[in-house]
Amino acid sequence: MATHRQDREIHSLDEFDAALTSHGSLSPYRIQSVDLTDRTFALLSTSTTDAVFLGCPMQPEAAAKVRADGALVFPPVPHLPFDPYRSRLYSPEELFEGVTTHPYAETPDARSYDWFQRTKGNGDIFSSMLRSLHDDAISDALDEHLADARVVGVMGGHQMGRGTDAYAGAARLGRSLTRSGLTVATGGGPGAMEAANLGAYTAPFLDAVLDEALELLAKAPSFTPSVTEWARAAFEVRARWPRGGDSVGIPTWFYGHEPPNAFAARIGKYFANATREDGLLARSNAGVVFLPGAAGTVQEIFDSATPNFYGSRGEPTPMVLVDRAHWTERLPAWPLLRTLAEGRPMAARIALVDSIDEAPEALARPAVA
Repeated sequence: MATHRQDREIHSLDEFDAALTSHGSLSPYRIQSVDLTDRTFALLSTSTTDAVFLGCPMQPEAAAKVRADGALVFPPVPHLPFDPYRSRLYSPEELFEGVTTHPYAETPDARSYDWFQRTKGNGDIFSSMLRSLHDDAISDALDEHLADARVVGVMGGHQMGRGTDAYAGAARLGRSLTRSGLTVATGGGPGAMEAANLGAYTAPFLDAVLDEALELLAKAPSFTPSVTEWARAAFEVRARWPRGGDSVGIPTWFYGHEPPNAFAARIGKYFANATREDGLLARSNAGVVFLPGAAGTVQEIFDSATPNFYGSRGEPTPMVLVDRAHWTERLPAWPLLRTLAEGRPMAARIALVDSIDEAPEALARPAVA
């Protein structure tokens, strides 16, 4: 029986049991980070030939049997602060676990960064393999989560402080884009990224909720000097208005001194920044808005421009740069982008606007035939 790739993946005990009921065999399946210690009888009595088990705890007799069947078994790795085989994106609660009562340094996010710092330069092939396995699992989870979604990227600098007009504007942008039916995706960090995710989070509520949230957050304007206080302010907002709107953050432990923000409903955090950057922009199929930023945002502009220039991802997607003075005088990326676009289909899909409030209209502007 032919199966689609996602149909072959098992991510929970419920899916495991359903596969046994419907298929009678685990042979075509990839079982990903599911605790099977209570499914010994099922494993002993079911064919697992050609199955793949990724980080699934199981009893010794079950593990011996599935290996004897010819299944491929990647065992759990002990003493890691992260799961390299994880089947889903992170939640803010997972990465920041314990931060409301303990310092940020004790959270899974901080401990994963510490592990990365210890291992990234030691030349250990096992550590680099674990990072690659983890990042590939995150990419797979992002593809599944964003399947059929219209995704708009919002890029911008991490230094944009809470309590500023710029931060409030970026939050309004995220809210507006979410209310229009788009899924906001950001680099997942502080500053402009957090603001856009915050706007998406408050989109289901009355407009006044965003204003109140901005006031609460302003008491901890930056993640420096204290990530702990910065994160606690965010979770205070989440506790006051639970079950906010959906958006995605895609940060990296490569910039681990910048914590992820707590307003993205789902977080795809990577070890490899290059994989993270390319994946974030490639998934922004409804276009990208570039708020004022520095080196990272400039890099993202031209990482986005390159496939638009060559048409390597099909029709070019919109690129909207916000703040004329910033992108023509302080960091004049716009003149180069406009010159690159001359005579190409992407020329009709790039725009420079003065204010954040103009960005949604510029993003939705139809391509010129």
